[in-house]
Amino acid sequence: MFEYYDRRANEYDHRYMGTGLFADRQRPEWHDERDALCALVAALPIEATLDVACGTGFLTQHLRGSVTGLDQSERMLAIARARRPDATFVTGDGLALPFADGAFDRVLSGHFYGHLGATDRTRFLQEAGRMAPQLVVIDSHIQPGHEAEEWQQRVLSDGSQHEVYKRYFTGRDLAAELGGEVLLDGDWFVAVQRGLAA
Repeated sequence: MFEYYDRRANEYDHRYMGTGLFADRQRPEWHDERDALCALVAALPIEATLDVACGTGFLTQHLRGSVTGLDQSERMLAIARARRPDATFVTGDGLALPFADGAFDRVLSGHFYGHLGATDRTRFLQEAGRMAPQLVVIDSHIQPGHEAEEWQQRVLSDGSQHEVYKRYFTGRDLAAELGGEVLLDGDWFVAVQRGLAA
């Protein structure tokens, strides 16, 4: 998984923007829902947030308050640092967070949870709980033609092929799994919060 996302760094935002390999995909209302997701992140209360697996910082850039982004890929973090120079970015493992207990008010994670198998999900939730009293998880809504859980063959612009584990959700199902409340249950994205406001 690390190699796939590290190699994908320079084209990661193509999915969000509908460019590159995503330019010809038919995704009705994608741009409107993406903008609604960004607005949702921007509307979160001003708090100290740890963005786990922040990638290029596409969502990170919308967070208000003190922001720390963590990712395993230095290529991803180079883009995130340029995008959000006032934030702190750290290279690290989302399943073994290198911070003290209670170091943040909120953990946010976008499109990371859906790549985790059962054991890693448990580890992530334990680590997130150790970090902060609040957790916001953003991921992908289930789509026609996809199973809720599947292995995918993904191809990058350089032609490399990667096998990727992926889960898809409805907002209600993710909220039930996390014990939280639905913030967004769209056609493309889901967002769930648990913690103080849940």
